[in-house]
Amino acid sequence: MKPYAITVVGGAGIVGREFLKILDERDVPVGRLRLLATRRSAGSTVEFRGSTITIEETSPESFAGDDEIVFLSASGDASRQYAPLARDRGAFVIDDSSAFRMDPAVPLVIPEVNAGAMASHSGIISQPNCTTTPMVMALYPIHRDNPLRRIVVSTYQAVAGAGAAGVEGLRSETTAALAGRHEPSGTQKREIAFNAVPQVDDFVEDASTREETKMVNETRKILDAPDLAVSATCVRVPTYFGHAMAIWAEFERPVDPAEARETIATMPGVRVVDEPGGERYPTPVDAAGSDDVLVGRIRADSSRPGAIALWAVTDSIRKGAATNVIQIIEEADRRGLVGPAAPR
Repeated sequence: MKPYAITVVGGAGIVGREFLKILDERDVPVGRLRLLATRRSAGSTVEFRGSTITIEETSPESFAGDDEIVFLSASGDASRQYAPLARDRGAFVIDDSSAFRMDPAVPLVIPEVNAGAMASHSGIISQPNCTTTPMVMALYPIHRDNPLRRIVVSTYQAVAGAGAAGVEGLRSETTAALAGRHEPSGTQKREIAFNAVPQVDDFVEDASTREETKMVNETRKILDAPDLAVSATCVRVPTYFGHAMAIWAEFERPVDPAEARETIATMPGVRVVDEPGGERYPTPVDAAGSDDVLVGRIRADSSRPGAIALWAVTDSIRKGAATNVIQIIEEADRRGLVGPAAPR
């Protein structure tokens, strides 16, 4: 793989830091690395492969045409401002926000599922929400030969989904609660310590939340199944890292749980942990630090003959975010999609 000139917007954030860590773990060659962030974080430093990198403030002048790859892990507003600018100045852009996910001209990519969609890119690739990715990866191996008809999912999402502030908010609230104090941190919609909050992001007109709407629309786009029935309920829970979800799925043809277990186990990036007799199943603690989607509790859905129920867990900062981006970079390199001679 070529050592590219890479710029990370949001380099001071929790996903940006994990991105650097995984670059090192996967031994991804880097020609030049630059980290950008808000004014508040500018001037702080990060160690990477024996070098000290000073974080710079993001501005339009940050994109001078010398970037080969730009990864944006910032707000949707920042992505809308800087992603087209970086693209127009020659960079291959990967965006982690929701800004471009539903843009018909922007591929929404999970490399193990729809890497081929990258061929139609026009300079920007979007990656899915951190809950969409594990759900799709768990169901896709069955869907390939037996199309999905209906998905019902309930998520149990860690506070890291709200960034470093979410992690610190849970720590401070837990410390206060154990000391008998009620001190909401304001990092979630409600107090999160010893609680479960059925609201991730804002509500929309149909009484769903934006997070739930993302799961519905993104799943349809990734699977190229615009009429797929999807219902999601997203809940923030007091765990630090790792999103978990209970999934009920119905396919065109009945699915036997044992066959489903075998089929899901063939999926790259998915690990089945499912031994009811031994009380083996995955939890967020098991997923922490792993790039795999862990799947267990695979069983018949007693309410709908031929459907299945299952449980999936992933590290939301890794495969739910940073690892997926690096896999997109690796796939783009294999396909010759990066650089001035790359097709657009």
